[in-house]
Amino acid sequence: MRKVMALLLALLMPMLLLAGCGGTAGTKEAGTVPTVAKVQKHKITDLAGREVELAVPVKRVVAIGPGALRLVTYDEGASMVVGIEEIEKKPSPGRSYMLAYPDLKKLPSIGQGGPDTAPNEESLVGVKPDVIFVSTLVDKEKANQLQAKTGIPVVVLSYGNAATFDENLYNSISMIGVIIGKEKRAQDVVAYLKQSEKDLGERTKGVPEGNKAKVYVGAVGMKGVHGIESTQAKYPPFMFIGAKNVVDETGKSGSFMIDKEKLISWDPDILFLDAGGYALVTEDYKKNPALYQSLSAVKKGQVYNQIPYNNYSTNIETAFADSYYAGKIIFPQQFQDIDPIKKSDEIYQFLLGKPLYSEMERDLGGFKKLELGR
Repeated sequence: MRKVMALLLALLMPMLLLAGCGGTAGTKEAGTVPTVAKVQKHKITDLAGREVELAVPVKRVVAIGPGALRLVTYDEGASMVVGIEEIEKKPSPGRSYMLAYPDLKKLPSIGQGGPDTAPNEESLVGVKPDVIFVSTLVDKEKANQLQAKTGIPVVVLSYGNAATFDENLYNSISMIGVIIGKEKRAQDVVAYLKQSEKDLGERTKGVPEGNKAKVYVGAVGMKGVHGIESTQAKYPPFMFIGAKNVVDETGKSGSFMIDKEKLISWDPDILFLDAGGYALVTEDYKKNPALYQSLSAVKKGQVYNQIPYNNYSTNIETAFADSYYAGKIIFPQQFQDIDPIKKSDEIYQFLLGKPLYSEMERDLGGFKKLELGR
């Protein structure tokens, strides 16, 4: 009897071992055993032209300087961030990536932050990141110095020309994706932005220049809030839809101040006001109502609110949302299928994982017609 039992066990043992192996394979296929990405050395050329070697994918990141953290969140890297700048912790209406990821404010501080500050090497080293992403704060030489002092790879990012969102921006998004192991997500983000820009442009490309309304945007933020005389040439929401921005005839690019008398001579058909500076416009209206009442846009009730998108560099998703709203106002026929609120939430949802229009409306008034003097 013992011999028979021993023989049966000998026959069954290989089958039991195979069953056990099969069970393990089944568990892996079901996703209960995490797949560990293989870490390997990788060389990248950052946007300052520096060759940086680091082990990818990284697990711990920091992002310093205007706009750097925003690009990390686009690539779904918020969970890898181990510290943020103090400036990111302060209340700042319209900084959409912080609305989407409020828990980032609970992370340790890695320095004051801001466009005119120097990186805090001690604070950066203290949170032990695998990489430091940086935008605007440093040039090639300073990036090399920061890397040497901290012993941490420093990767310089760029938004490129903020008026057009050029390839530098797309390369930055792609580079972050490679470094944090989110290549597919980065590819999707770049494709989405390019498709949005293409869609906006194609809607109005057949409209003759002579049939376009003259438009102006005032109260544009520029290192602080300003009144109606603060404007922007090559204003992205207008550029994307081929609108006739009266300021572009100056030949300038970016934000600057004009004389109010120049606005009267331009006399735009449609006036957009940045919500960030709207309070200053209403105050100025009370002091000089005749100036405003002389404008055709004010007479005809063609004054509209725009959600500010410049907040610690460009909130790209809000700039696109503004573009669709401006298109709906300036080119109603070409944008008749667009609901600006739904479109905005679609953009916020894709890029930041959360529909944020209601929060933007709460803080900044949202998309609406404005009535000066009331």
